[in-house]
Parts: sequence; structure tokens; C-alpha cells
Amino acid sequence: MNYLLPLQAQTNTHTMIWNPSKECMSRDEMMALQSKRLRKIVNYVYHNVQFYRNKMQVMDLRPDDIHTIEDIQKLPFTTKQDLRDNYPFGLQAAPNSEIVRIHASSGTTGKPTIVGYTRKDIGVWSEVFARCLSSFGVTRDDIFSVAYGYGLFTGGLGAHYGVEQLGATVVPTSTGNTEKHIRLLQDLGITGIACTPSYALYLAETMEKLGITKDDIHLRIGAFGAEPWTDKMRAEIEERLGLKAYNIYGLSEVTGPGVSYECEVQHGSHINEDHFFPELIDSKTLQPVGDGEVGELVFTTLSKEGMPLLRYRTKDLTTLTHGQCACGRTNVRMGRIMGRSDDMLIIRGINVFPSQIESVILSLEEFAPQYMIIVDRQGLLDTIKVQVELRPEFFVDDFPAMERKKKLLIEKLRSVLSISAQVDLLPPGSIERSQGKGNHVIDNRKLV
Repeated sequence: MNYLLPLQAQTNTHTMIWNPSKECMSRDEMMALQSKRLRKIVNYVYHNVQFYRNKMQVMDLRPDDIHTIEDIQKLPFTTKQDLRDNYPFGLQAAPNSEIVRIHASSGTTGKPTIVGYTRKDIGVWSEVFARCLSSFGVTRDDIFSVAYGYGLFTGGLGAHYGVEQLGATVVPTSTGNTEKHIRLLQDLGITGIACTPSYALYLAETMEKLGITKDDIHLRIGAFGAEPWTDKMRAEIEERLGLKAYNIYGLSEVTGPGVSYECEVQHGSHINEDHFFPELIDSKTLQPVGDGEVGELVFTTLSKEGMPLLRYRTKDLTTLTHGQCACGRTNVRMGRIMGRSDDMLIIRGINVFPSQIESVILSLEEFAPQYMIIVDRQGLLDTIKVQVELRPEFFVDDFPAMERKKKLLIEKLRSVLSISAQVDLLPPGSIERSQGKGNHVIDNRKLV
């Protein structure tokens, strides 16, 4: 059982800590716990996941070779490609009878990444999200709107269970029907909201169109994530909605939102490193980088039962900082995501790979392998447009026929990407050719 406990007076903050025994451990205590859990999880995956057993055997590595958390560098990396190659259940460690929920994230070839959770996994996820919320100042007296998408996306249910774990009141508004959402904000006296930063700005814009001001609602706390955003966006959200905006980070493969979170100090996001051990590596050499240096973030799940991962390469570029925070927490902090070491785009919280779009185009005989992806921000929401050339034999002066081709591509893209994309059909030869490596993406978004 966890309780909300105030920080010591000398921290000069009113932030509440959900689990001081884990969030404020000494470094020696944390490393001892991490070492114990690493030994257990390595033994677990070795005996329950053929993929990891094969990898370790090729490396002449056995579970008995892992003694402390420093030995983690002996272990193999796991990549997104490994998840695709083992679709759907090849990396699952627990038997199906122990899996109580499945989530999925988009994959680069149309196949989603399947992640199974045991009852214990759901409990851990709820616990770490409760830590996030309490660091934002959420209490049992708050009414919290969860406006992330529900369903296979981890955002909605991840936040939902965290709010319930903390003991606040959850309103599962999800996405869509923004005017109804605004009505609920007013009528229910909702004090907190979890959603993407772009949706928060869209919510503010819709309120203004309806003649509703921030003084007409009661929001005071916002938990925002699932897409890149800047301090300028934070300031605008805070000004227009009258709340304090906090960053939250997670990824489906590791657990979902709740991997790390800002505190009131907002000097980096505290990683729940008793469950998710972070490393930072050079993407090219795969060697560790030091505190304050930019590197690729790698996670090992130390307590997960359903689908544990060893040294999962997130492709997210960031920094790590050790040492006690002014808030009193001692967990390592990660900086903002500065970019990615691959070509993934994040559109309205959904992971989109150019290779996904290319695979759709090449699966349809009407279209040539000449295309351009244009990402933009219209108003407050991200948009994605696909310009593609038709093959000469399919480019006809027949408007209804062209519209049918366009509709076919739009529907196919939606089924693979899980979001809608605009489509422009172009005559043969319209898209500029490159003599070197072709660039298929134009990202016009300005994160300001």
C-alpha cells in the first residue's frame, strides 16, 4: 500500500511523493535493488524466451554471469526489428493464461508491436503512473480527465489506472467530441487533464471559439506527452488553459506512459528506475555516454512479467543526470527528447514510419514508387499529406476514376497508420528525382 507523503520542509516545495521508499533511495540502495531484479529478470527470460536464450548462448553468456547492475553491458540489445521478427508473441515470457491485457503500437511494416501484460504488470504500471501524478500535485480530491486515446494505444488506459491507483476521480473522456469535453470541464469541475500537448492547444482554441475562458473552468494540472513539445508550447498551454503543465514520458514496448515524469522543479524527468533501468549509448559505437552528453536511450525492464525486454533501444535521443533533485527525489533524470536516431515521425501521438507509407504505395499497382510525405501543423494539430505519382497507364483524364484511386490509397493508409492522411495524386514525373539518397519527408512543423 502506498500513501501520499509530503516532502521534508527543507525542500521548499508542496510536491507530494507517492512512494518515498523507491523515489528517494540512496544510490547504493537503488543499485542493490536493480542488481537483484536484473539477476532475476535475466534468469526469467533465459528460461522463458527462446529469442533471448539463443542470443545469450551465441554470446557464451549464462544467467549466472550476471551479478550486479554493471553487468548489464554484457547483455544483448533488443531492437524494434527484433519485435517485428518475433510478431506476435515470440518475445512473450509469461504463458497466455497469465496475460490479462494486450496493447499494441504501430510497426514499420503495418504489423503492430504486441505487448502483453500480466496482472502484476498492470499493478506496476498503475503504481508508476500514480508516482507521476502525485509529483504533479494531484491528490484524491482532484477530478482528472483522461483525454488520451483509449484502446490499443497505451495512453488512455495507462493514465486511467494511474488516476484510480492514486485515488482521484477519473473521467474517461478519450479523444473526439471536444465541445462535450469542454462542457464536462465546466459542469464537473475537472481539475486535471492528461492528453497530448497539441490537443491541449486545440482544446484551448475551441474554448475561445465558444466564448469560454480559462476562468470558466477549473483546470490546475496537465499531464502532457506522446509527442514532442517545447517550453514555448508549455507556456502557451499554461496561459490559455490556466494550469500548470508537466511532461510525462513512456513507450508501449517498455510499459506505456509513466516511465518518467517531471516534478515541480521541472529540471528533467525522473525515471522510475527501480522498474526501468536506463542507459545512454552512442548510436553508432553502442558504447555508453556520460551524464550530460546526448545519447540514445536504452531501457531494460527489471520487473515486467508479460514481455520483459533487455536493453531495448528506444531510438530517442536525450541526456541523463544523476544526483538528488531539489524536490528530494534521487532517481536519475532524463532531459527532453531532442530527436531520434531513426526516421520515425510522431503525428498526433502516433508513431509513423516512412517505410510504412512506402509499403502501402508499393502494394497497389496504380502507384509508382515516387512519393513525398509532407508533415505540417495547421492551426494546432499535426497533419500528414502523401503526394504520390500514378503510373502512366493509370493516369487518366477521368475525375471519378481518379477519385476512386485516391480514396483507395487514403483508406489503405488509414488502416496501416491508424491516422488519416491527405493524398495528392500526381502525374508521372512530377516529383523531383534525387541522384543520391532520396529524401521522402518534408517536416514543416515548428515546435514553438
